Amino acid sequence: MTIDKNTNILIIGLGIIGGSYAKGFSKQGYNISAIDKDEATIKYALKNEIVSKATTEVDAKLIGQADLIIFALYPHIFKEWIKENQKLFKTGAIITDVTGVKGCIVEDVQYILREDCEYIAAHPMAGSEKLGIYYANEEIFHQANYIVVPTEKNTPEAIDVCKQVGKILGFARISQLSPYEHDEMIGFVSQLTHCIAMTLMTCNDTEDLQDYTGDSFRDLTRIARIDETMWSELFLLNKDALLHQMKLFTMEFAKLERMLMEADKNGIKEMMRHSTARRKLFDKE
Repeated sequence: MTIDKNTNILIIGLGIIGGSYAKGFSKQGYNISAIDKDEATIKYALKNEIVSKATTEVDAKLIGQADLIIFALYPHIFKEWIKENQKLFKTGAIITDVTGVKGCIVEDVQYILREDCEYIAAHPMAGSEKLGIYYANEEIFHQANYIVVPTEKNTPEAIDVCKQVGKILGFARISQLSPYEHDEMIGFVSQLTHCIAMTLMTCNDTEDLQDYTGDSFRDLTRIARIDETMWSELFLLNKDALLHQMKLFTMEFAKLERMLMEADKNGIKEMMRHSTARRKLFDKE
């Protein structure tokens, strides 16, 4: 399947990512419909022409017309939705998602999904500390990475469709990982970083701290404004990988602590040089 202007695209969940997907597609003239449980979200999406059709109901006609269905829901709700409503999918429908963990999701969904439909996992490595469609912005994708997460059950066609989504939305880089590789990597580059930001905000109770901080602290803790419902679920679903990355981090932090205690200036400088060299690889032109 080639995604074109005649492709019926349904987005289920119009939060910050689902809403940004909808904006990105709609601005390029694609036919976007949506389902979200929040009436205010639906009204806002329709009023601002983020979608052409939208409802809070499980609309059989809307679902049955969809060639491509993109789920932007919490992991457990995603699985429940598939179980309860997959009977409404058209034959040949391709399903994808934006879920932040894969190992505990992909196999389950592929197992329960009808054989005449196909689920191909994906993860847009973009987001915001702000919540809701009111902050949706397709530009968050333009310098971001997009990961396609296939299994041996996926067809080349579905993988290609998933990559088309990334290209249409303007992601800077599209890569491919297995569910296991994905969860190991996300445990480090995403979940661990949120853990560090959280603990920075909770380890010091100095009053009026906001009056004394500079950009470095604000930059490091931006993601400490966190959706506790979603992120606690993601942490627990990827517990083993996250705990492994936390252990590696604490070992490296202890190494720095030891060098400070021993006044090992050369060791500290070497760590700084290593850090600087690696960070340069992440700089965006």
